[in-house]
Amino acid sequence: MRVAVCQLNSRDDRAHNLAVARDLLGRAAAGGATFAVLPEYVDFLGRSADAPEPEAVDGEFAAFFAAAAREFGIWVHAGSFHETGPDAGRTFNTTLLFAPDGERVAVYRKIHLYDVEIAGRVSYQESRTVAPGDRTVVAEVDGVPAGLSICYDLRFPELYRSLAIAGAKILVVPAAFMLHTGRDHWEVLLRARAIENQCYVLAAGQIGDHDPGRTCFGRSMIVDPWGTVLAQAPDTTGVTFADLDLERLEKIRTEVPSLANRRL
Repeated sequence: MRVAVCQLNSRDDRAHNLAVARDLLGRAAAGGATFAVLPEYVDFLGRSADAPEPEAVDGEFAAFFAAAAREFGIWVHAGSFHETGPDAGRTFNTTLLFAPDGERVAVYRKIHLYDVEIAGRVSYQESRTVAPGDRTVVAEVDGVPAGLSICYDLRFPELYRSLAIAGAKILVVPAAFMLHTGRDHWEVLLRARAIENQCYVLAAGQIGDHDPGRTCFGRSMIVDPWGTVLAQAPDTTGVTFADLDLERLEKIRTEVPSLANRRL
């Protein structure tokens, strides 16, 4: 399976962000990818006061990426967007997965919310405006089980272990990982999730500056089940490719059967 992770610098111009995302999906398809992954909040990353109205999972956002999947004939993981939430004050941070015929095959709502206070550097309370999801999701992508997650979920290994136990062979991580933590933790965490769950990890990130005063790390990457980084994006918008060897995954799981040997 040839896969692609798409790296964007989404800002406060939704139409522009979507146009860039569509272009990157086209480039992914032209490069032979059967599955392309976009980053968290692909359609808008800016001041909350300027954010588009939240939508249902069958709204304009979904229609846009369903059409792109059909046009390019590939599996599309549409990063995430602001889905209409459980009450007037909160949305869901939601990812959608589309088959090459445009059918929506999975919906995942981010479970772990980014509530962080780092003195003098970061004060962010995602839970003030976003409601948490309450279920894990594994969906087949071209016959291969893929476990879904979003950004801050990456810090919670129990989520990924549950996805692996449920059959996942690919773990998908769309993100807008902050620069100050990303430069120390991003690659380490991605490789750890790959090694401990013996899965491929596809991580698509936002890159660069975003209002208000936020800088994302980027370095989108694809990691194999041994923890080897197969491909990593440069510090710019673009598409990064790798070929997944599912026979290698099975060989690793046979030779180092940590999933089979688990006791808890």
